[in-house]
Amino acid sequence: MIKIVALLACVAVVIVAAEEHHSHPKYKYEYGVKDAHTHDHKSQWEHRDGDVVKGQYTLDEADGTHRVVDYSSDHKTGFQAHVQRSGHAHHPHGESYANIDQHH
Repeated sequence: MIKIVALLACVAVVIVAAEEHHSHPKYKYEYGVKDAHTHDHKSQWEHRDGDVVKGQYTLDEADGTHRVVDYSSDHKTGFQAHVQRSGHAHHPHGESYANIDQHH
């Protein structure tokens, strides 16, 4: 009789663990950085409801352009990303790395 009770208790623990493993994930988050000193500007948000994830991140690139990436993921279509870039890339004028004396 004790063996049967112990076996039933183990089965109950496995069933509870299995139910927790298959819970419905759901979350939302967002963050952003706008640092005037370093010019680090970026943001991100993401929402998940079950197997469907949607989000976006933005950032100012070092070359002066702005990147926006909208993305989504689900079990039917997988991960999809749409990347947009705006502005014109520019690089500071100065000495090329190829011309700098590398020997000290």
